Amino acid sequence: MVTTVPEIDRETRFRMYRTMVECRQFEVRAQELFFEGLVRGTTHLGVGQEAVAAGVAAAMREDDYTFCTYRGHNHTLARGVAMAPVFAELFGRATGLLGGKGGSMHLTSVAHGVMGSYAIVGAHLPIALGAAWSAQYRGSGQVAVCFFGDGATNIGAFHEALNMAAVWSAPVVFVCENNQYMEYTPIRAVTAVEHPAADRASAYGLASIVVDGNDVEAVYGVARTAIDAARAGGGPSLIEAVTYRHGGHSRADPGTYRPDDEVATWKARDPIPTFRSRLEAGGVPAADLDAIDAETRDAVAAAEAEARAAPEPAPEVLETQVWTDGGSSWRN
Repeated sequence: MVTTVPEIDRETRFRMYRTMVECRQFEVRAQELFFEGLVRGTTHLGVGQEAVAAGVAAAMREDDYTFCTYRGHNHTLARGVAMAPVFAELFGRATGLLGGKGGSMHLTSVAHGVMGSYAIVGAHLPIALGAAWSAQYRGSGQVAVCFFGDGATNIGAFHEALNMAAVWSAPVVFVCENNQYMEYTPIRAVTAVEHPAADRASAYGLASIVVDGNDVEAVYGVARTAIDAARAGGGPSLIEAVTYRHGGHSRADPGTYRPDDEVATWKARDPIPTFRSRLEAGGVPAADLDAIDAETRDAVAAAEAEARAAPEPAPEVLETQVWTDGGSSWRN
C-alpha cells in the first residue's frame, strides 16, 4: 500500500482540508434534512470517504473530467460546484443543478467537468473511457477520472473498460473506492483476491496501486502521478483507495450487518481529524483550521437557506429534456 506523502504546498493542503470539511458538513446536513422531509428520493452518503474525492480533485486540472457513482456528492463538491444548487437538486427545486429533475443520484455539472453521477453500477466506466478517447483524439490534454465502488470490479464493464483503455493507451485514471462493502455484502465474501481492483490490474498491463484512502495526502500523491502520466501520454492507471463509509449503504440502511468493532476501528481513522492533527503537528495554527470549520458551517447554512427559498419546478418542464431533441414524444 502506498503511504508515502509527497511534498505538498500549504495552499493545496488547506484546499484539501477545506474540501473535506465542506463535504462532511454538507452530507451530515443533507441527512438531517432528509429526515425532515426536504430531500426527495434516496441519498447515498460518502461520510468517511472524503479524502478520496478531495485528494484526487486537488490533482486535477480544471478542464479534466470526473465520472462518479450515485454516491457522488463529495466528488461534485470537490470539483468546485456550489452547495446551493446541489441542495436545491436534493430538494427537487427549480434552481437545482439539474432543475430538480435528477436528484441525489444524478448530479452533473459539465461546466465544472463533472460529467455525471451514475445510478447503474459500473455503467460509467466505458463512458469515462470514451471521454478519455475523445480528449486523446482532440489532443486537448484532458484526463478522465472515473470513481467506482468495489462492487463494480465484479461486473463486465470494469474489465471491458480497463482492457480497451490499455489497448488505446487512453488518458483515463480509474479510482476504486474500496469501502469494503458492495451494498450490504462484504466484498471479501464474493471476491477471490484481497484487493478487488488492484490485484486485477496486471491482467491489463497496469501497475497494482493500493493507497490508504483515508490519507488525503497519500491519495493526492498517487493521483497526481497517475494523472500527470496520463496527460503526458503514459496511458491509463488503476488506483484502489481503501476506505470506509461511516453509515449504511443508503439513508434507509442502519448498517447493522457490520461488526461494531470494525466500525469503531475505522471511525477512529476518520480522515478529517487525522489530517487536521497532521496539519497542526506541522505548525498550522488551530485557529486557522477553526476558521475554515466556521466558514464552512456558515456556507452550508446559507446554501440550505437559498435552496429552501427556491421555487418548485413549473409543471410544464416535466415533459422537457426527456429525449435528445428536448421533446417528450414517444420514439421506437
